[in-house]
Amino acid sequence: MTSQQHSIDELLYQLEQEMRHLKLWSIVKPRVEKLMSAAPFCVDTLRFEQWLQYIFLPQMYQLIKNKQPLPTQIALCPMAEVAFVGLSDKAADLINIIGDIDELLSGQRQQQKFLRNE
Repeated sequence: MTSQQHSIDELLYQLEQEMRHLKLWSIVKPRVEKLMSAAPFCVDTLRFEQWLQYIFLPQMYQLIKNKQPLPTQIALCPMAEVAFVGLSDKAADLINIIGDIDELLSGQRQQQKFLRNE
C-alpha cells in the first residue's frame, strides 16, 4: 500500500466513523436499482450520505485493496456542503474530512465552509 493509499484509507475510516456519529449511516441498503443511477452522486435516487456509504466508500476500498490507481479528479466537498447544510455546525468535522479526501486525491480543496484554522 502506498503512503497515499494508506492516508486515504485512514480518511475513509474517519468518514465512516463521523457519518455514524452523526447518525447518517444507514442500516437498510437501498434497492439495487437506486444504486444504478447514472446521475452524478445518484442524486436522483439517493441522499448524498447514502451515495457515500453505498457507492463511494466501497469503490474506494476496492481500489485500495486491488492496488489500483485512485481518482485524481474529484470534488466531493461542494456537494457535501449543500447536502449537509441542515446539520449546520455539526457537519464541520464531516465536511473537513471530505475536504481532506478531495485535497489528497486531486491536490485541490474546494471547501467553502467550516475550514479548519491551520
